[in-house]
Amino acid sequence: MIKDLTCTVLGSGTSAGVPAIGCSCDVCTSDDPRNTRLRTAAAICWEDPDGVDRVLLIDAGPDLRQQVLRAGIDRCDGVLVTHNHVDHVFGLDELRRFNAVQKARLDVWAEARVQTHLRRVFGHIFEPESNINPSFVARLDLQPLEPGVPIERWGLKITPIRLMHGALPILGFRFEAADGRSEGPLPLAWCTDVSSVPDVSMDALSGLRTLFLDMLRERPHETHLHLDAATALAEHIGAGQTWFVHMGHEVDHATVEADLPSGMGLAWDGLICSS
Repeated sequence: MIKDLTCTVLGSGTSAGVPAIGCSCDVCTSDDPRNTRLRTAAAICWEDPDGVDRVLLIDAGPDLRQQVLRAGIDRCDGVLVTHNHVDHVFGLDELRRFNAVQKARLDVWAEARVQTHLRRVFGHIFEPESNINPSFVARLDLQPLEPGVPIERWGLKITPIRLMHGALPILGFRFEAADGRSEGPLPLAWCTDVSSVPDVSMDALSGLRTLFLDMLRERPHETHLHLDAATALAEHIGAGQTWFVHMGHEVDHATVEADLPSGMGLAWDGLICSS
């Protein structure tokens, strides 16, 4: 039986982050800390059935070092990768510190297409024998993911969910206790960078206590849900609580949240969801 599971929002921002470089809009200059957003990522933390603390990261973007230091995370048992865009994977180098602290290799779960990208971009990690000098690089083992095929680790069942990011197929994740018991915010789904959900994936989003869902801005966008589309999808899914993530500097936290339907809210960096 797992215990004390939480989901910490490490970042709730879009690919440019908020404040955006060179911008002096009201949100980028806001003194509301909820309007300061690092790139979207999360940490699932729990105590496994053997009493060992576990941490799985969802994505490892370029703000990873800052995010884990801020959250006080000092271990990592692996990373689940949604897709290979820069704002979701360019922090993989930072995992080398967890290798050093834990004296162990780390698993990185990703689809085959994403693995191919990671091997190309991070050749210094996945082909260290080709490095000119011996280097302090992350020691990572790529593990497969397929939509609809669950994996189980340390008492937690994780089901990859096919989502669409414009024309790009990506993954979301459903988390639940492997023994079927209710625990804190579980069942929980993490669905960032979404523009649509295929019909075949809707069953994986049923019966949720907690949903984290992409919502870029109020105006429509080709590859992300905007406010009206995100709230409509959230109402259709019907989770107990929906938190919107991957927000740009067009979204003022206090203004937009004030008009959201009951059971929906804007996430913020540092939000810890435990129930």
